[in-house]
Amino acid sequence: MNKVKSRVTILVLLLLAAALYAGWTHYARRDTPITLYGNVDICTVNLAFRVSGRLATLQVDEGDSVKAGQAIAALDTAPHHNALRQADANVASAAAQLALLQEGYRREEVAQVRSQMDQAQAAYEYADKFYQRQQGMWGKGAVAQNTLDDARSARQQALATLQAAKEKLGQFESGNRPQEIAAAEAALAQAQAVQAQAILDLSDTTLTAPSDGVILTRAAEAGSMLSAGSTVFTLSLTRPVWIRAYIDEPQLGQAIPGRQVLIYTDSRPDSPYHGTVGFVSPSAEFTPKSVETPALRTDLVYRLRIIVNDADDLLRQGMPVTLHFTTDSVTP
Repeated sequence: MNKVKSRVTILVLLLLAAALYAGWTHYARRDTPITLYGNVDICTVNLAFRVSGRLATLQVDEGDSVKAGQAIAALDTAPHHNALRQADANVASAAAQLALLQEGYRREEVAQVRSQMDQAQAAYEYADKFYQRQQGMWGKGAVAQNTLDDARSARQQALATLQAAKEKLGQFESGNRPQEIAAAEAALAQAQAVQAQAILDLSDTTLTAPSDGVILTRAAEAGSMLSAGSTVFTLSLTRPVWIRAYIDEPQLGQAIPGRQVLIYTDSRPDSPYHGTVGFVSPSAEFTPKSVETPALRTDLVYRLRIIVNDADDLLRQGMPVTLHFTTDSVTP
């Protein structure tokens, strides 16, 4: 009986020791800062003109530092100046045509048309009286039927001429139709749109840096004919600078966005950079071959993006770094 109790006691103690060891290792692993390995990831931008033309000048070369808004290359502007002058002329012509239609006819033109109507009125009155006389004489048998028909025809022609003169006078007095003015306004708007595009094309003959950075490559030489979108420079941006790293699932709980990270490089082993966890991939992937980790290559990991807060020119694209998660709280 005593042996059974002893065995039960020993078994209970062993189970209790195992539970304590498991709990200790769990909390120790959770609280112990982890170390990861990653690489510097710097954004690069391909710079190109939005218009085609002959490359006239290059103001920078590979390795040069540039500032945001700095002019770094230019195209030959002569064709674009010509296009702008033509667009300006088309706008002036369309504006003049619209103003002419909106202003209507001049008083001299209206007076001339009114005079023509008066002449047509007099001609009709004469033709009408002549026809009346011929009709009376035809009734007495004094004129032939052909003479009466000629008088009637002349009267109808005079009436038609008078009616046309009245309509023309009404047009001149009322001005142009709203549809004609609307068409002229649309033509002016179209000419102005072409002018605005010509101005934009002319401004696009100067290539400027979108942000601070360093010229990595120059892909064209002065004098080359370039099509729109052809890369001229590749720019490495000064900011932002990121670290690409990977973490396995058991340690994923420590990769909290905003957590502070110390970043060590081989050239600065005692002076770390400071960063924060900015992004944790929501999906797992197999460990890339370029990642240095003691875990198996086939392990599933999650990609991290560490934002470097105090980056300088010593951090280069692809540089390997070592990451130490600090025990500090998450950055607010």
